[in-house]
Amino acid sequence: MTTAAVTRTTVQPVTFRRLVTSEHVKMRSLRSTWWALAVAVAFFPLFSAMRTSSMVAVAADASPEYLVGPVYVTSGLALAQLVLCGLAVVTITAEYRTGQVRSTLTAAPTRLPALGAKLLVVVVTALATGLVGVLVGWAAAAPTLGAARMTVDLTQAEHLRLMFGVPLYLAAITAFAFGVGAILRSSAAGIASVLGLVFVVEPAFSYVPWAPLQQIATYLPTAAGSRLISSDTMGSVIAGSQSTTLSAWQGYGVLLAWAAAALLVAAVLLRRRDA
Repeated sequence: MTTAAVTRTTVQPVTFRRLVTSEHVKMRSLRSTWWALAVAVAFFPLFSAMRTSSMVAVAADASPEYLVGPVYVTSGLALAQLVLCGLAVVTITAEYRTGQVRSTLTAAPTRLPALGAKLLVVVVTALATGLVGVLVGWAAAAPTLGAARMTVDLTQAEHLRLMFGVPLYLAAITAFAFGVGAILRSSAAGIASVLGLVFVVEPAFSYVPWAPLQQIATYLPTAAGSRLISSDTMGSVIAGSQSTTLSAWQGYGVLLAWAAAALLVAAVLLRRRDA
């Protein structure tokens, strides 16, 4: 009588790198992800070409201080951030809607590495999308920049900050949106909360004629973060309230603090709540 040989299968440990790979596969395997990224990128050349072209006829009469090329080149950011924030929210909330989060947390029982891996994929995706968008927007505006008496000179500190601050801003605001989505666990509630804060609460605070409320408005996520991508003379295309006390990097630091706070709350709730 013979006995069948027993084959031992080596189970590979679940490392953070493997979790990141898994989350990356999940994200890029969805057609909706590619559509969202394509739309976000498309806003940059569309708006940069339109805005620079519209300035050609009036450039001769415009003051040079209002002809800041990078502001026009990156004007698609206003709508691109909405798409990427929505994608960030849905990336985490869809796991709860489909029940896939249970499988994810079974593979990573300590939970926080799974959240961190998904966050990393979302942030890197936003960073890359912002960089591509800026470059494509620059290319689209290039034929009319000269006629509009504008340039993009990366040897100037302000121009460099305005151009490449866009990917950094998108990375931070999507991290914040991701944290809100992880807290609420609902796509509708998460998207409504983020967009409500950006388009309702922040403008309302900045336009109410009461100084304390207007001061608070400058420390809200978009208003503070937009300091990084604000021209000294033209302001920002994405915020109605501009702080006069925060520098560009201080404002960005405030946005990072908002993102960190949202992610901290999300991490605590993930450990305490059932999936």
